[in-house]
Amino acid sequence: MTASEARARFAALVAASDDALDLGYAALWLAAEEYPGLDVEAYASRFDALASAVAARPLSAPPPDGRLRVLNGYLFDELGFRGNAADYYDPRNSFLNEVLDRRIGIPITLAVVHLEVGWRLGLPLAGVGMPGHFLVGYYPPGAPPQYIDVFAGGLVLDQAACAARLRAQFGGFAPRDEHFAPVSKRQILARMLTNLKHIYAERGDWQRALAAIERLLLVQPGALGELRDRGLVHLRRGDLRAARRDLRRYLELAPQAPDAAAIEQELAQADNLWARRN
Repeated sequence: MTASEARARFAALVAASDDALDLGYAALWLAAEEYPGLDVEAYASRFDALASAVAARPLSAPPPDGRLRVLNGYLFDELGFRGNAADYYDPRNSFLNEVLDRRIGIPITLAVVHLEVGWRLGLPLAGVGMPGHFLVGYYPPGAPPQYIDVFAGGLVLDQAACAARLRAQFGGFAPRDEHFAPVSKRQILARMLTNLKHIYAERGDWQRALAAIERLLLVQPGALGELRDRGLVHLRRGDLRAARRDLRRYLELAPQAPDAAAIEQELAQADNLWARRN
C-alpha cells in the first residue's frame, strides 16, 4: 500500500455522510499515508477484540453504566492506555496505529479508541471538543450527560466539573453549553489533522505539513483557512506556482479577511520570486 493509495482510501471514506463515516477506519487510513505498510484491517480488528474482552466481563451495575465502568477499567486500568504528558507533541500520538501499539496518546486519539470500542458495545458515546481538551461524552438515557477524560485515565466528570476546569485553565473564561456539545466524526478527523499540521509546521517539516493540509481539505473542502495555509506551505517549500495559485484564490474568495493584507504581501513575494526565477 503506497501513500497515494492510502490517501485515496481516506478520500473515499470522508466523502460519505457523517452518519456513514467509519471513524476508526478513516483514522487508520490517515495513518497509513505515514506508514505505507500498515495493515489497516488488522488494526481495525483490534477494536472488535477489545469490545469482546469488555463484553465478557461481569457488570457491577446494570448497563449502560455498568458496561461503561468495565470499559474504562479495562482500557485504562488493565491495559494502561494513558495520556502522553511527557511528550505531548510527538507525532506518534496522533496516529491511531501507534496509540493502539504503545497505549499512549493525546486526548483525541485516545478518545477515538474509546469511542470505537464503546460504540461496538452499544454505549451512547460521542466526541466532545471542549476548548483546550477533547473528551468523550456519555449520554445515559434519562440522566444528565457525563464526560470522560481519556487523557486522565478515564476520569468521569459532570458538566460543572468540566466548567470549573475551563475557568481554572483560561481565567475569566465563561463556559457555554455549546462547549460541551457532541462533535461530528468529520470534526474529529479535522482536529487530528490540525494537530499534525501544527506539529510539522513547528518542526519545519513542510512536506508532512502539506500532506496534513491536503487531507484537511478532503475532510473540509470549503475551509478557506486551509487553502491559505496550503499556499503558505507551498511558498515555504519553494513551489511558487502552487503558492501563487492558492494565495490568489484565497484572496479572491475572502477579500475582506482580517489577514488579507498580510496574504497580499506573501503573494507579492511569491510573484517577485517567480519573476526572478530565471
